[in-house]
Amino acid sequence: MNSSESNQHVNPNPTPMATQPIKSKFKISAFYTLPLLVLTIAITLGFTRTDFYKVHYLRHSLTSQTLIQAIGSLFSPSKSVFVPSQCVLWMAPFLSGGGYSSEAWSYILSLHSHTKMHSFRLTIEHHGDQESLEFWDGLPQEMKKLAYKLYRTECRINETIVVCHSEPGAWYPPLFQTFPCPPPPFYSAFKSVIGRTMFETDRVNGEHVERCNKMDYVWVPTDFHKSTFVGSGVDPSKVVKIVQPIDVEFFDPAKYEPFDLTSRGKLILGSSSAKKNFVFLSIFKWEFRKGWDVLLKSYLKEFSKDDNVALFLLTNPYHTDRDFGNKIMDFVESSYLGEPVGGFAPIYVIDSHIAQSELPRVYKAANAFVLPSRGEGWGRPLVEAMAMSLPVIATNWSGPTEYLTDDNSYPLPVDRMSEVMEGPFMGHLWAEPCVDELQNLMRRVMNHRDEAMAKGRKAREDMIRRFSPEIVADIVTEQMENILRL
Repeated sequence: MNSSESNQHVNPNPTPMATQPIKSKFKISAFYTLPLLVLTIAITLGFTRTDFYKVHYLRHSLTSQTLIQAIGSLFSPSKSVFVPSQCVLWMAPFLSGGGYSSEAWSYILSLHSHTKMHSFRLTIEHHGDQESLEFWDGLPQEMKKLAYKLYRTECRINETIVVCHSEPGAWYPPLFQTFPCPPPPFYSAFKSVIGRTMFETDRVNGEHVERCNKMDYVWVPTDFHKSTFVGSGVDPSKVVKIVQPIDVEFFDPAKYEPFDLTSRGKLILGSSSAKKNFVFLSIFKWEFRKGWDVLLKSYLKEFSKDDNVALFLLTNPYHTDRDFGNKIMDFVESSYLGEPVGGFAPIYVIDSHIAQSELPRVYKAANAFVLPSRGEGWGRPLVEAMAMSLPVIATNWSGPTEYLTDDNSYPLPVDRMSEVMEGPFMGHLWAEPCVDELQNLMRRVMNHRDEAMAKGRKAREDMIRRFSPEIVADIVTEQMENILRL
């Protein structure tokens, strides 16, 4: 979606700014559907493969119906149904994948299915990260249909709450090219503007504090973030904890058969002939913060081929290339991790796209999930794994402290705090997980499977009790209704 899609048609008798709709519905015409049809066919048949055409196809997807839907809409009589005039415009990287994208979708799906929600309507706009056609194609069809529906909802500015669901650098004025949030006329004309964000370190930098304080409210997911945001200078009266929902019906282990991990995994270290009686899984983007070095060191120090274990890393580049095999081998060599007599325990990397609809099967294929991260905003793969009843080993610091307990997981102790040495948060602090204790916990999970499975069951119970969609939808709806009553 681009900015031109939110411009209003010229009206010879314009209404006051406060009552103009944020976006107008598009009439279905040959001029509109034919280019989309041609572009869709071209991409499907492989005639266009550049990112340019893929992104423009994706942007058209939300502003156009398919040809069949378009024709059907011409003959379907409209129904007179009462709808509330007040709106919530949720702006997030809906078409991108990644943490903010999956979190925003979880809220939208929760609110949409929340039957008590009758005081406001929902509409969405892509904002933040760059669109990904692979991610869009991998969404379940029902989510795509919902996206079409919500994107085309009209709202009036003075009756609309805007949620800017992204990192503060994307808020108006954005520090990089993205659709502005809040959209023109920006802050003052809307009923309220909410920033939804989080950080993975011990503080918020000064510029982002200023951006947070321009918002009417700042929603953060955990008590950890309430403390760090207020401690960094964000107005305490603006900071509200709103936990994330997890779709416990979608991530339900009873519904799925295991994914064949070896069919997509590339063997990086060890032997493919090694038995895989116990599978560790980790899902993360390839960056130092995620603690992949801690994981590799602990795993390779603790296990050998004779242990009949395997480690699968589902990862993707983050400001780096895809040469994960050489990165791992270079790390092993530089860390002086000698090969055991029986040979290295195998490590596999999956770096190809896995559709969202297939993710539960990926978790179902593992015996345990492990993520020794240095800092997390929330840790979405962790709660997904917990909803799938997997025993989880994760660093007991930052966002995950909201839901990790000794009863439902294996909280990994922190050795010390260390300074962030590069990037925009240089000088901040984050956690250094304990390598030796990670070794012990991974061994314990493998050797005490009844205990591990019990923790996994408790984890799913806690996800249902505290973070299921209907519970979080109640929390969000109450917050929205309180604002609308002001």
